[in-house]
Amino acid sequence: MSVFDSFPIARKWPPKDPGVLQLYSFPTPNGVKVSIALEEMGIPYEAHKVTLSDADVKSPEFLSLNPNNKIPAIIDPNGPDGTPVGLFESGAILIYLAEKSGKLIGSTATEKAHVIQWLMFQMGGLGPMLGQLGFFYKFAGSEWEDKRPQQRYINEAKRLLNVLNLELEGKNWIAGDYSIADIAIAPWLRALDFYGAKESVGWEDHSNLVDYLNRFTDRPAVQKGLVTPPRE
Repeated sequence: MSVFDSFPIARKWPPKDPGVLQLYSFPTPNGVKVSIALEEMGIPYEAHKVTLSDADVKSPEFLSLNPNNKIPAIIDPNGPDGTPVGLFESGAILIYLAEKSGKLIGSTATEKAHVIQWLMFQMGGLGPMLGQLGFFYKFAGSEWEDKRPQQRYINEAKRLLNVLNLELEGKNWIAGDYSIADIAIAPWLRALDFYGAKESVGWEDHSNLVDYLNRFTDRPAVQKGLVTPPRE
């Protein structure tokens, strides 16, 4: 009997190597957080492309693992209690992987608290607000005649970018050493380019962020994680 028999998602995306962690994702800012973390931590895994179409994320198989119908999600056949564990929510997955590997979450309780603090900043602020900016700047909301919603999220993006830019003064990484907080934050900063919103939020005026994102994308594990699973 396979450990995946109790996970209906495995019927739609069957594992080739059931002994390694299974990643169900797509290369969005939230999706690549997990593939980058897995690459950085050296955890063996198998990536399954789950598109953003209803046929995938609203399929009974995917909903059996993530009832919130969002990527990413994982199944770890080698869970911490000796049984397989399935997880959704990118922030929760990052914490799980960091604790599993003992990497990228600080070496003391205080360091861990600071890492999680900045991870929550991304989960509760930067990601949702930049996501709304994308909707009102690039996607359907950009066609609305009333530009007040768009301006609201431009202003909030500027505020959040300024918070990060000030925090990074004299620092390479947001919480001291490179951590899951950086893995959460930096992909969302990259999204500004995809949205075509860099000029509107004054990206070039945030020199610490420009350097920070360049450091991040120069990392080999990041470069691989950004294209995992492949879009095509």
